[in-house]
Amino acid sequence: MYICYTGNMDGGWFDWDEGNEDHILLHGVEPTEVEEAVLDPEGFGVEAYDVPGERREALIGATGEGRILTVVYTMRGERVRPITVRDASETHKRRYRRGKS
Repeated sequence: MYICYTGNMDGGWFDWDEGNEDHILLHGVEPTEVEEAVLDPEGFGVEAYDVPGERREALIGATGEGRILTVVYTMRGERVRPITVRDASETHKRRYRRGKS
């Protein structure tokens, strides 16, 4: 499974503000890396759960430099709102690499 977004009328696929951008940076990940991982055609979903008021999804995807990340996000309208990110677990990294071979 992977996510493919075609964007919306204003050209933005992602919902960034100071709150989620600062949170992502605290994890040592650049927002551009998050976007690359979410748009990775080799990426796959790993879990979904509900929190009050929204559905959250998690996926494994790689950056252009090959860093494999776990991204937790929610959809806000047609935009992807990243919630948090971390380097993928060794198990998920192996699964990602197997899928590419």
